[in-house]
Amino acid sequence: MQENGTILSVKDLVIKFRLRGRVLTAIRGASLELREGETLAIVGESGSGKSVFTKSFIGMLDQNGWVDSGSILFDGNDLAQYRKEEQWLGVRGKRISMVFQDPMTALNPLRPVGRQIQEVIELHQGLDGRQAQRAAVELLERVGITEPAMRSRQYPHEFSGGMRQRVVIAIAMACKPRILICDEPTTALDVTIQAQILGLIKALRSDFGFTTIYITHDLGVVADVADRVAVMYAGTIVERGTAEEVFYDPRHPYTWALLSSLPQLGVKGKPLYSISGTPPNLFNTITADAFAPRNPYALKVDFVRQPPEFRVTETHYASTWLLDPRAPAMEPPAAIRSMRDKYVARSAS
Repeated sequence: MQENGTILSVKDLVIKFRLRGRVLTAIRGASLELREGETLAIVGESGSGKSVFTKSFIGMLDQNGWVDSGSILFDGNDLAQYRKEEQWLGVRGKRISMVFQDPMTALNPLRPVGRQIQEVIELHQGLDGRQAQRAAVELLERVGITEPAMRSRQYPHEFSGGMRQRVVIAIAMACKPRILICDEPTTALDVTIQAQILGLIKALRSDFGFTTIYITHDLGVVADVADRVAVMYAGTIVERGTAEEVFYDPRHPYTWALLSSLPQLGVKGKPLYSISGTPPNLFNTITADAFAPRNPYALKVDFVRQPPEFRVTETHYASTWLLDPRAPAMEPPAAIRSMRDKYVARSAS
């Protein structure tokens, strides 16, 4: 563990992909710290780089992608320097595990689910034969699968979506990881099952003591589970802070736009808010604020220079020129002010 309880520290990470003879910069100097035992949510629109960013922590970038610069410090090692599969085998699954959003594609359809969990246990825990088999059944029971011994002999197609996700979680937990990355773990599930899966991950975190990263665009999930939130746009972190700070005192216009898009903030009889425009083309070099063309609060400097990260509090930071002391005072949208006022009133009562 590093200073201040930091378990993982990412600094100025740049990730590139080669596509059709061109180079796309998917992650553009992203920095983040993850603290031991916390739940961090990374939020942003589809295509903002959330999954690519976290896949670099376990060496699962596509073959045409690479870490171009920056560092990923974990357990005294810089994972950004790892190039061989043998190096990643000591990290992936064993110390950092991932739960993917589509359990059907994450599971082998030709092998019983118990055997798939057993293989992970044999690989990372050193158990074999009946010991590993018993451990697999116990894990199925721990994640809420009824009749686990019988179910362990069944195949993924014999399980519902929610049950398959529980199996994927069991596989991730089989290694007893220090960090669990949950990549949109409830996207394909109905609301009731979604709540069950979130509750299960919370309970497992309490039992096993791992640190959690959620990747999601569902801000309702964030409100339920997160201690801290990082907002990602066009391959970089534009705002980060505690869940209360990001929800009720957001400072970046992109965070304002994301929160304003919440259906519960809509006004009856009026269209729901949506962010105009499209994200930038990441094949191009971006030297200004990437959000400026879509930002109704943009200043002239936003179209010229990329903003630095400004400190709001000891735990809250945002990369927007609106926080520069020379910038004009600007109020957030009415929906954001309403959320903030309700939070302040509730906190005072």
